[in-house]
Amino acid sequence: MTNIYTKISEDTWNAIAKSFDSTRRQPWKECIDFINTLSKTSTVADIGSGNGRHLIPCAKHCKKVIGIDVSKELLEIVKKKVCKNKLSNVELIHSDAVNIPLRNYCVEAVLYIATLHNISERYRRTKSLKEINRILKPGGKLVLEALNNKFSELKLFGIKIHMFFKLAGLDVIRYHSEAYKTAYTIQQVEHLLTNSGFKITHKEFSKKDWKFILVSEKKLIKNFKYS
Repeated sequence: MTNIYTKISEDTWNAIAKSFDSTRRQPWKECIDFINTLSKTSTVADIGSGNGRHLIPCAKHCKKVIGIDVSKELLEIVKKKVCKNKLSNVELIHSDAVNIPLRNYCVEAVLYIATLHNISERYRRTKSLKEINRILKPGGKLVLEALNNKFSELKLFGIKIHMFFKLAGLDVIRYHSEAYKTAYTIQQVEHLLTNSGFKITHKEFSKKDWKFILVSEKKLIKNFKYS
């Protein structure tokens, strides 16, 4: 992983890993609901697995889970949780979400939670989604969470939220000061998914958390180009 964007992301997440984990323990209901729809024989990839708050319940439900994250520090946190829960069906891989080191058609489902808006540059976000399409089996499913662009308009003490984060200098929310720049409208997310070979089967918007949740299915497209 020598890309400059990957290096910046890795350094940032390594720096905030412990504080992030201490405040991000509760899994999202929408994600748990998705996991519960999966077959117990499924192999699932958690792309941007973070501190494992969705990976652990997924591993308890499915046959195998592959956790991929750019941060070695976060992966170490997940490793300890895997051992604590005595799980033997988890594989952890140190990688970014743009070049996924998995073979074609190897998983039935992908968790892609709070990952899209943390990838710099539009072409890299598109490439990441195409990589996910590549590793999914035909008919495989993707659950994606994206930050709503309304997030950037929020204010705390009269200061736009991304500026407040920068001024506050709090590790646990440092990543948000950059993430707001890649926040989307739901129409933009739909366009990205469609262009990356997905058919959207479910979508919802959470005003409380300023996020989109979309469930998509891999489409079979003749001569679809992943590059």
